[in-house]
Amino acid sequence: MINLPRRRLITTSVATAAVAAATLPGAALAATPKAAGRATLAPTPPMGWNSWNSFATTITEAQALENAHIMAQKLLPSGYDIFTVDIQWYEPNANGYEYRKGAELTMDEYGRLLPAPNRFPSAANGNGFKGLADRIHRMGMKFGIHVMRGIPRQAVRMNTPILGTSLRAQDIADTSSICEWNGDMYGIDMTKPGAQEYYNSIFKLYASWGVDFVKMDDLARPYDKNWREIEGAHKAIVASGRPITLSISPGETDLKWAGHVPHYAQMWRISDDFWDEWKLLKEQFDRLENWNPVMGENSWPDADMLPLGRLAMGSRDTKFTPDEQQTLMTLWSIARSPLIMGGDLRSLDDHTLALLTNPEVLAVHKKSQRNHPHRAEPGTRIWSAQPHGANTSHYLALFNTGDAQVDIAFDLSRLNLGDKTVALRDLWQRKDLAPAHGVIRQALAPHASALLRITA
Repeated sequence: MINLPRRRLITTSVATAAVAAATLPGAALAATPKAAGRATLAPTPPMGWNSWNSFATTITEAQALENAHIMAQKLLPSGYDIFTVDIQWYEPNANGYEYRKGAELTMDEYGRLLPAPNRFPSAANGNGFKGLADRIHRMGMKFGIHVMRGIPRQAVRMNTPILGTSLRAQDIADTSSICEWNGDMYGIDMTKPGAQEYYNSIFKLYASWGVDFVKMDDLARPYDKNWREIEGAHKAIVASGRPITLSISPGETDLKWAGHVPHYAQMWRISDDFWDEWKLLKEQFDRLENWNPVMGENSWPDADMLPLGRLAMGSRDTKFTPDEQQTLMTLWSIARSPLIMGGDLRSLDDHTLALLTNPEVLAVHKKSQRNHPHRAEPGTRIWSAQPHGANTSHYLALFNTGDAQVDIAFDLSRLNLGDKTVALRDLWQRKDLAPAHGVIRQALAPHASALLRITA
């Protein structure tokens, strides 16, 4: 069975949410711009599809277009509009969830990676991803790519020139800054002349292709060593002249950087690769709770992709039970984490489609406000939010994270509704329930959840 995450999972406990207000290291704080100056690239949490969970490093242009057509037909009407080709699109012979050491990469004369033409025929003759991006745009969607931090080791070996300068790759490469799980790149020393110019050159190339979204990897761990490259990517996007949403990976980003990261990226991973294991889903509750204070417009803590449907190069379906799948979608929606589907859409079944497109649940994800967790008994979790612009209605998410059935009693006084009889609606079942007064009682099976709308 194939289930190989590309990075080692970090299990160190997450700091408390109060750390999010901690003072940044002096250099980073001095470099932080005012949030008011940012373009609103992501007013709501990004939604889309990414190839990693289902294709690893191997997706081809034909497979991408097959998935894109299904996405445009079945998911785009619900708001899933970002189509992303994940890692190693520049590796002609990529073959799975591992990386071939020393593989020859497709690259131009300026050390900039290009799509491998044997996998992406429209990229031949230096056309890059423009042909594929144009087709995605004609479907009404945005086009995204995955990139690694830094400069290709191959470019450093060849000492390629940096576009628009008299400098070369060896002048900016930090050969001591390497990724622990992928051997394609060296880091860039952003204090060196030519460093920003190199980043400018690659993002200018992406802009010329029509790229709308960049998932940039090997940045968030350790953040304190890589923040200059994060800033460099942001500056390069601004210089490109194209509005490109920046997503940084992998997690988990340290909460002490919560005052820095939202100024340079619109979404950032808060965990390592998330796969379809209950233990990993249970761990995301703490992370989303701790990052909740900085969640908002243009600032989306990312609990990672949705490993639903057919996964792992077609070898299996998700291991999450139906209850766990609903819990995943409920948590991501009430916490407003980006919704990026990872399963192969060519095998999209009715159950998974219904999970992804329930309009009443997606309304919580897209338009809710005042989202926050509540104190809960051990083995349970509780979140609430309010519909945008509605002061008399609330959303309530109840979770059983334990291994036995529980009966949750939620006192409505916690929402200042203790003396009122309220109407209840089950958003997953899309049906009204009996009114409640004073308390809401909900029986939940192990790993199950409920998502309710309360109207006074």
